[in-house]
Amino acid sequence: MKAAVLWEHGRALEVRDDVELLDLASDDVHIQVVSSGICRSDLSAQKGITPTPIPCILGHEAAGIVLEVGTNVGELTAGDHVIVSFTPACRKCKACLRGQSNLCETMVSMAITPRFKLGDQQMTGLSGCGSFAEEMIVPENALIKVDDEIPLDVVSLIGCGVMTGVGAAINTARITPGSSVCVIGCGGIGVAAIQGARIAGAAEIVAVDSVASKLELAKRFGATHSAMMDDLDQAKLEITGGEGFDYTLECVGHPQTIRAGYDAVRRGGTAVVVGMGGVDQEISFNAFELFFSEKKLLGSMYGSANVRVDFPRLLRLWKAGKLDLEGMITRRLKLEEINEGFRAMEAGEVIRSVIDYL
Repeated sequence: MKAAVLWEHGRALEVRDDVELLDLASDDVHIQVVSSGICRSDLSAQKGITPTPIPCILGHEAAGIVLEVGTNVGELTAGDHVIVSFTPACRKCKACLRGQSNLCETMVSMAITPRFKLGDQQMTGLSGCGSFAEEMIVPENALIKVDDEIPLDVVSLIGCGVMTGVGAAINTARITPGSSVCVIGCGGIGVAAIQGARIAGAAEIVAVDSVASKLELAKRFGATHSAMMDDLDQAKLEITGGEGFDYTLECVGHPQTIRAGYDAVRRGGTAVVVGMGGVDQEISFNAFELFFSEKKLLGSMYGSANVRVDFPRLLRLWKAGKLDLEGMITRRLKLEEINEGFRAMEAGEVIRSVIDYL
């Protein structure tokens, strides 16, 4: 089958037509990938910013059709339409049992298990997925069944970016109606976070970025105000009287913007770090400000999602016209054009691409 292989960090992916899948285990499901999103996490893995073993098949945001199931699989059958969740939500580990399935302990084992081979070379898929391939094998726990009539190119984006952004607003921050919200970084996840803030009933939603075109896009999804990154303090003054926002959602993952998000929130407010930074990046806070401001600084892994509850909830919001998924598909690419999408991201272009295989 076709698949895009990462052989070396910082280099372009190579699209091959001779990649194979390893054998199907008893708890696994073999799916045909119908559509895969391109996420900035894929670019970070390609560049080596996040730890990624190579060779590897990138892609972790996908939807497809079940082709076959392992002998222990009981909830899915061939022909089912599914969304892939890169966090498996096993429902058995300590994290799942205490209601934090987004931190499922089986995530690591899923990520390091080889699923592909090229000749004698075995390869993993990014986060245990590898959706830049025509077919995949993933654990049953990493798949959520959806109705057959729902377009798979639309729902594939729920598998990462939409869930991460909307979930950060609703699940992690727990934004309340009438509140003020600042979203820093208006790419795919930031736009989803803006939609989450709108759905939660925020009165003011300020989109902040260093690229003007992203700010224009953010207004389409519910931002009431916008500001360039250098003008954030002025926006805080004009909208909150200088007190600070009730919530900030940082969707970049850079120390400077994380610190800016913390500084932009009011005393007693909540600053959420949604963006994924590098393991070598650090942020400084002094002991007095942490005590005196009583601000809550929260990380948000996968939008604090319970995918078995939240994926269907997001689909109901989409059906009700309250969550715009189609508008987030800024470009459709072929498998061979993935590197074009990466180059667009590096250039700061607004992109939330979908690769269709059918």
